Order: sequence, then C-alpha cells, then structure tokens
Amino acid sequence: MNPRRAQRRLLGAELAGILLLSACAGLAGPASDGNEPDDAPAAADPAATAPPTPSASGQVSAVATVLQEGDGPPVLCLGGVAESFPPQCGGPEIAGWDWDAVEADSAQGTTWGEYAVEGTWDGETFHLTKAAAAPTERPAPPEDPRLDPDNAGSVAPDTPEPEAQALQNDVFDDLDGLTGWIENGYVWVTVVYDDGSIQRYADDTYGADTVAVQSALRDVE
Repeated sequence: MNPRRAQRRLLGAELAGILLLSACAGLAGPASDGNEPDDAPAAADPAATAPPTPSASGQVSAVATVLQEGDGPPVLCLGGVAESFPPQCGGPEIAGWDWDAVEADSAQGTTWGEYAVEGTWDGETFHLTKAAAAPTERPAPPEDPRLDPDNAGSVAPDTPEPEAQALQNDVFDDLDGLTGWIENGYVWVTVVYDDGSIQRYADDTYGADTVAVQSALRDVE
C-alpha cells in the first residue's frame, strides 16, 4: 500500500472514527501439478481491476491546507484536517513549494497555512506552477445533478445501516478516498483527481448509479 494512503487512512480514523475495511486477500487455489488443460482459465491479474490513477492533461487548482512536518516534504491536504495544535493532515506531495514566498504558521516543528494553489498533477505529485495566494473564499462545489431527489441512486433509503456502511467503507478504501458519505442513494467519495476514468471504474465495479465520484483538484478552464 502506498504510504500516502496509509497516512490518510490513519488520519481519517482519528478525525471521523470510521473503521475502514481492509481489502480481503484472495483465497489461494490448489497447488499446480503442471497438468492443467490448455483451455484452463488464466488467473486474474489484480492490476487489471485496480482503480486508475489519472493525471491531469492541463492545469488544475484547489484551495487547501499545505503542511510540512519536520524534515518531511510539504503535502497538499485535500481531505480532512485535524483541529489539533499543530494541525495534522495528509495528502500528496507538492513540488516547487517555498515557505518564504507565503505567510504561514509554525509550531512544534510543523509549518502550515491555507492557500489557493494552481499547478499540474501527474497522478502522484502536485507541481506548483503559479505563486500560491491566501484564498479570499473557498470555491462553491459545482452543481451535481445526482443531488436532485428525482435522480436518486440505487442505494435504497431502507438499506440496513451495517450494509450501507460496509459499502461506503469498501468504496472509500478501494478508490483511496479523501472524504465519503451516503446521500440521495449514492455513495459519494472525493478523490484527489478524476478525469472520468475513476467514475467509469466505479460504475463497472459497483454498478451504475451507485457511486458518485468527485474530484478535489479542479481543471482550470
């Protein structure tokens, strides 16, 4: 598991007290004796069913906390931020960051601040391409037709809470979610960046009208 995912999972547990279910390992099949028929089905390739990690073709932006702890790299906190002192959060690394170019708070070896950032996303690292600035306000989320009661998803309102929570946890863990909740019949999950490929994967994996994927990084128009 990638370290960023592990760090965010630990932080998510501290913030929300949500138990994230770990992915179950597949059961081992019988040992091969070397005499399998030629038409025996090939073993499934785990990588073929893994969710995509798309990069952005152009510039993307966000308003988020940037935090650096000790000698670690600065990270872009696109999910929750623990209201401790100093705060705690996790996220992808942000390259090209210069604390001398911005106003920031520091305490106990941690430096942080909230900024409007613009740059590129290669699927792993956010590369700053424009000077960061203090945000005037957080941008309003885009209107989503899946919030319309007339366009409810397939998760029935009377789904038993344990089943709904288990589905939410599975989706959150599978898609490396930043935040997640259930609303209007959909399991909502925010990911770092989606160009549409993660939504298509979720539709194929969990069924159409089940998962609503939102992107924390927004394409700059």
